[in-house]
Amino acid sequence: QVQLVESGGGLVQAGGSLRLSCACSRSIFSINGMGWYRQAPGKQRDMVATITSAGTPNYADSVKGRFTISSDSSKNTVYLQMNSLKPEDTAHYYCYALDRLARITWGQGTQVAVSS
Repeated sequence: QVQLVESGGGLVQAGGSLRLSCACSRSIFSINGMGWYRQAPGKQRDMVATITSAGTPNYADSVKGRFTISSDSSKNTVYLQMNSLKPEDTAHYYCYALDRLARITWGQGTQVAVSS
């Protein structure tokens, strides 16, 4: 079973930046895809950004042009660089991994808070 450990959340002012990291216990080459979802209080968990094993990214419309997802295979880590943060980006951010048997593993999440 894949294990994921997120880090990098915190409190930032609007317009600021944060970088989230998600370290995977297995080689990311053995994973079909990874990415980030977020969930604000009282709302559903929504996709933020994903990246395939080939490195193809996909973004939610709300973060296009502001967030960048990337991976470092040498560290088995996926990153989410978040720039121009807005108060509406405030949420608990969860990393996920989809393995080759179509099983999804979630990390414990990291909190991002953006003040206005």
